[in-house]
Amino acid sequence: MLHFNRALFVYNQTAGEDDTHLKLEKTLHIFAQAVDELIVLNTTSEEQLQQACVKYSDQVDLLIILGGDGTVHTCLNSIAPLAIRPIIAILPGGTSNDFSRTLGIPQSLNEAATSLLNGSIIDTDIGKVGEHYFMNFWGIGLVTETSENINSDEKKRLGSISYVLSTLRTLNRTEPFHYKIQSTDTELEGDAILLFVLNGRYIGTTQLPIASLSPFDGKLDVLIVRDSNLAAFRELFALQNPTVENEQLNELEYIQVTALEIMQPIGNKVDMDGEMYEETAQQITVLPGHLRMIHVNAL
Repeated sequence: MLHFNRALFVYNQTAGEDDTHLKLEKTLHIFAQAVDELIVLNTTSEEQLQQACVKYSDQVDLLIILGGDGTVHTCLNSIAPLAIRPIIAILPGGTSNDFSRTLGIPQSLNEAATSLLNGSIIDTDIGKVGEHYFMNFWGIGLVTETSENINSDEKKRLGSISYVLSTLRTLNRTEPFHYKIQSTDTELEGDAILLFVLNGRYIGTTQLPIASLSPFDGKLDVLIVRDSNLAAFRELFALQNPTVENEQLNELEYIQVTALEIMQPIGNKVDMDGEMYEETAQQITVLPGHLRMIHVNAL
């Protein structure tokens, strides 16, 4: 079992979850057995959450984040620029909890806490865009429109199914955009409905069938979907085969990069880990092994 001298357990009471006290009951006592000094901090705003992560980053061995993808995104953006960064443990407390799934963390909180303390610490890649960072994905097109079309009441009642319903509502009115991107060894241009730069393996709780996708390989995976037809989905599942080459694809573009320049489109809204940003940044890079994270059975 892992053991830590000092840890910060942080959560955001205002992040949309109504049963935080139950989540604390299921997890706190488990971590208390493995940490000599456990600091528990309830933040009431995104700003307080950021400040807490920065304040304690060089004072604790472990940062335990209880929350969904938005809370995780806020915490990681707070500590990623810092020189001293603690080990990170994610407790899945939101709707999708996508990156926790990539790390193999069980979605039952009690099981997640126990599994994390019996897990392994691994250097994990993170994407950098301007002054911001993403763990799971950077995306434009269909993904941003889907996020904006999610009904908040529907999300509370149906959880991750709300993302599926929003996607179905959005597909019929998604307009293609023109893209032009360049990496160190290739340039791609055309029209698409969706452009992903991926680091994690899950989107909206759905595992992407891409064999080479990993947050531990020092690379980002670029997936471009030209159309929403059946052929595109067939090609996506063909990427389960690691020998499939980009030249064999008609409806998709798929490459791996360490850095990427987005020349077009410029000014489009961007979805990073489920959080909306107003403008497309031009430079995207991977920071290999930048964060130490506990994984349970990472794929």
